Amino acid sequence: MAMNKTGFSGGPSPTVQQIAKAFRLTGWVSFWMQLVLTVVSTITLIFAVAAGRSATSSASNPGTGVGGVLTIIGLGLLGFNMFWALSRYVSYGRRLSSDKTVRPKKTEAIQAIRFGLVISLVGMLLAILGAETIVGLLVSKALSQGIGGFVNTDPSRFIQPADTFVVQASINVILAQFVGIVSALWLLNQMNK
Repeated sequence: MAMNKTGFSGGPSPTVQQIAKAFRLTGWVSFWMQLVLTVVSTITLIFAVAAGRSATSSASNPGTGVGGVLTIIGLGLLGFNMFWALSRYVSYGRRLSSDKTVRPKKTEAIQAIRFGLVISLVGMLLAILGAETIVGLLVSKALSQGIGGFVNTDPSRFIQPADTFVVQASINVILAQFVGIVSALWLLNQMNK
């Protein structure tokens, strides 16, 4: 049996089974890739903030400024994205494989994918803004280290190794949000075949 215009109805057609498999596989792959990147980003950010506090004043540590806060918010949205990949994508894949009485409507599935896509885009935007802020602070530190015979002697104005870890954490968050975006777009593509 085939799908009708209002949703996934009828018997388990090959198309519905393919979409169900795509939902399950995409949900799990998205979840695990984002989990790994989230754990790495979180550990890196914690290390950078802890090392930055012991080495310099917190005012000059990129991990404690606006960039760090935006990266942390991006991590929070990433946590929600992982939850969404499991609670919606994998769940919809299971429901599509089962009896037609519990199958979600096509519009419901597309709406869930779009919501996941919006969350990923907002998280990526915040992480990009955080990374831009952090890089701007590091550029200002680099410029103040010594130009044209002037040598800075204030150690808090030097770029510390921990400062670069905050940039790495932000980039990992951006990559993880990108995984969420690609997953949502892949599912939308599968739905529209």
